[in-house]
Amino acid sequence: MKIVPTQSPPEHVERRIRELGPWFHNMDLCGIRTAPDHFLHDYPNVKWQRFAHAIPAELSGKSVLDIGCNGGFYSIEMKRRGAERVVGIDSDEHFLAQARFAAEVSGFEIEFRRMSVYDLAALGERFDIVLFMGVLYHLRHPLLALDIIHDTVAADTLVFQSMQRGSSQVDEIHPDHDFWDNDHFERAGYPKLFFVENKFAGDETNWWIPNRACVEAMLRSAGFRIEQQAEEEVFICRRTELPPAPEGVRAVYPCAPAPKENDHG
Repeated sequence: MKIVPTQSPPEHVERRIRELGPWFHNMDLCGIRTAPDHFLHDYPNVKWQRFAHAIPAELSGKSVLDIGCNGGFYSIEMKRRGAERVVGIDSDEHFLAQARFAAEVSGFEIEFRRMSVYDLAALGERFDIVLFMGVLYHLRHPLLALDIIHDTVAADTLVFQSMQRGSSQVDEIHPDHDFWDNDHFERAGYPKLFFVENKFAGDETNWWIPNRACVEAMLRSAGFRIEQQAEEEVFICRRTELPPAPEGVRAVYPCAPAPKENDHG
């Protein structure tokens, strides 16, 4: 839903941008940049422009979930394309305050909630499009997060992006290997997830950084079919049904909100 953009004077907008700083999303709000000195410059717009063609230009009637919405850039872009409902979640109230302000200034009605990716089942609904942009490497349990997205909130499309390091080569992986066969582990195109014990780029929330082969393998393992690599780091995926797995193969976690005390179902 489009609402009337804020009529606040530019000086008020500029003051609120300063008060809500620092910003990671460098957005243009009433002609004022939220992070003019961003080390990635016009980010995330510079990234968006490289894969925007892969998202339908008309999202009328569609619902969108933006996981790890940060300052709300992608949530706002989904509303610009006419999405009927957009929900943005983040675990950081600082980012959510930025997102709410950016949406207000831009004139869009977007629902923002403070929530962890591990608690997505509490939403109790599935979304036509799920955005999972730049979140995977900030998680201590990344594959668990993909499993939860698949099992609880993704109805159709997953738009996935992750920072990658290591080789961009993707080798064909045999479905099984002998215990004594170790050569494949040394190949550049074998799926690898690099663990960051302390910090990376000054950020203590950077935990795991995959190579491209690992990104693709993790998405398949979680039940997402890769339909397009829309940008170097961005994959457009479709949710698929996973075959029943032997007990213990997939992680054990709560897939639904705990029943109320008086529930006897």
